[in-house]
Amino acid sequence: MSRKRYWSIWVALVTIMLGLVFASPGKAQLQQPIRIVYPFPAGSAGDVMIRLLGERIRIELDRPVIVENRIGGAGRIGVQSVKSATPDGSTLLFTVIAPMAILPLLYPQLGYDPIADFAPITQVGTYEFVAAVGPKAPVTSLKEFVTWAKANPKDASYGVPAAGTLPHFLGAMFAQATDLDMQAITYRGGAPAITDLLGGQYPLLFIGTTDVLEPHNAGRIRILATSDRQRTALLPDVPTFRESGFNITGNGWYGLYAPAGTPEAFISRINKIVVTAIKDQAIRDRLLAFGLTPTGTTAAEFGEIQKADMELWRPAVKASGFKPEP
Repeated sequence: MSRKRYWSIWVALVTIMLGLVFASPGKAQLQQPIRIVYPFPAGSAGDVMIRLLGERIRIELDRPVIVENRIGGAGRIGVQSVKSATPDGSTLLFTVIAPMAILPLLYPQLGYDPIADFAPITQVGTYEFVAAVGPKAPVTSLKEFVTWAKANPKDASYGVPAAGTLPHFLGAMFAQATDLDMQAITYRGGAPAITDLLGGQYPLLFIGTTDVLEPHNAGRIRILATSDRQRTALLPDVPTFRESGFNITGNGWYGLYAPAGTPEAFISRINKIVVTAIKDQAIRDRLLAFGLTPTGTTAAEFGEIQKADMELWRPAVKASGFKPEP
């Protein structure tokens, strides 16, 4: 064998070996699972949503995707776990608004900074709330309710499905806007709150739209207004608070985050996958069935929404007087 041919074979072998050495870690990294933390129980609307979107991410990136329900602390424990994760794209957070825009207004020590510790990826969808009356308040509009409440101050109260929730703070926002001295009646869930509204125990309920669609459509209660800027497709004949003459808006949302420091190229890639998925009619129909309005924002837009909502809800949280347990 000539020296030239020997040298060519040796170079080829070395090239192949180097390729194996440097390609193997890359392949391993490519196949590393993506863990998406959802800090609330399995089976909820948010859990179903992120599993649908996680499947799209799996297909597009050809990487396993694992959804982890890490519950506790009203969402804080799951959020803290993502904050502490390595920012390499292997861990993401999917959550509702509360841990990222409401809990910072309630807890001086969260264990994370919702702005500095996370990189927004996209808002997935929004959901609104409603003001509904039962038989105790014989009114057909919010303005009529204000008149009735001022004439019946001892009966002027509002129910909410739980203390320290967005419906609770929306009620406080409404009381401020109307200069009504209204007591909040808090429940442990929407069902007992609706039962007491129907029974005439109190006049006005603030709650998620889908929770009261059935009794509203049956004529057992009356939804007076919805909290989005536009009317919801679920209740096209019901005006918004703004249309009713009150400068009130307040929505909830679901969104996707990564730990701060995650490469922007990866965030951009996930954003594109999720936003494209949200445009798919099958997924849009699933979101709409949960009472969600599909959105799909840029990362920058989502970051601004988060900051704006913290400021939007701040006065109402303070006015509610709610203090969480340590």
